[in-house]
Amino acid sequence: MVSSLTASMVALAAGTVAAAVFVTTTPGTASAAECKALFDDFSYSGPADPLISQRGWTVRTNAGGPGVPGASWPASNVSFPTVDGAKGLQLQASTDGTGAGTSQAEFLHQRKFFEGTYAARVKFADAPVTGNDGDHLVETFFTITPLNAPMDPDYGEIDFEYLPNGGWGEPANIFYQTTWETYRPDPWEAVNTHTEQRQSFAGWHDLQFTVSGGHVKYYVDGALVADHSGIYYPETPMSINFNLWFIDTAAHSGGTSTYRQQVDFLYHTVNEVLSPAEVAARVAGFRSSGVSHRDTVGSGGSCPQPSNPGSPSNPGSPSNPGSPSQSDPGNPGNCSSAPLWTVNGVYTGGATVRWERSANGNPNGPKSGDGVHLWRARWWTQGSEPGWTAQWQDLGRC
Repeated sequence: MVSSLTASMVALAAGTVAAAVFVTTTPGTASAAECKALFDDFSYSGPADPLISQRGWTVRTNAGGPGVPGASWPASNVSFPTVDGAKGLQLQASTDGTGAGTSQAEFLHQRKFFEGTYAARVKFADAPVTGNDGDHLVETFFTITPLNAPMDPDYGEIDFEYLPNGGWGEPANIFYQTTWETYRPDPWEAVNTHTEQRQSFAGWHDLQFTVSGGHVKYYVDGALVADHSGIYYPETPMSINFNLWFIDTAAHSGGTSTYRQQVDFLYHTVNEVLSPAEVAARVAGFRSSGVSHRDTVGSGGSCPQPSNPGSPSNPGSPSNPGSPSQSDPGNPGNCSSAPLWTVNGVYTGGATVRWERSANGNPNGPKSGDGVHLWRARWWTQGSEPGWTAQWQDLGRC
């Protein structure tokens, strides 16, 4: 429901909802964007709802890290109550100061997400709902690739992690945005970079990160708070995760303490770099249309490929980009008024540019030899190279 958005996001959404993918009237834009999006309002009856697995989610129940050794991950710690007027995901974690008396929670989606925009509205808590306060716990929204071996170069992780009571040597509230290259579990060695804010984040917050053009950018309540790049940029598809877990029991002060984290919605769109206002508009549009779930993200974070990749309905992917021979024959490629594409340029749907695509998906690298083509943006985009991403339709050689 729109009422669950923050007032600032509602205001932004009102001004941009006309550009939302499901209400646009630009020919071709809706189908192009629609085939690469995941939206979930978490309207499930409980952790055993069959729709959860049918839609690619898993309620974790297996033992293991992260967190307190010996802790359990019961399905009952995941629920879908109505919180502040809207139904959503709830994670619960409890501890009595022992491993056997500690339970944690995790809700995760399958591994098929890579570049694009990720957004969720999350309610963090500083204090337990019952019991003594002070435990070292982590409230999260993140994406991750499995670590296949110590210092695996294909590992990736993009984290929002809120520690309401500190931990990891921190004495009080701290909110981390951390992007990982890789790590070794034993002996511990981490290769990551992070940004932090040392204040309380109790309550609802709009969290967003974008993965595009070699940069991972984090936003909190519409404001850019971190920009990580270089070796920390992910290399492989990731899963989407929410979990609530205890770092240790060192700060526990007796009895049993129970904490909760809530999530209002999740939205991801493939290969699009959206502003927080645009995300708010799309979420508001889904809800006003009565849509509680939609997932049209193909395997590996791209649309399923038909027999004719690169066509206007499916412009191809980095592994199979649309070639000049697959361009729109109805557009001969008049480039006289089109500017040269730039990686930092911002383009809205319908904008045209001139560009010869690169040979390997690196705009600064060698050219493909295909010659300069005219390209038209299907929807808002920044940092997506024509010929290598779905944002651009090939209108033919100049």
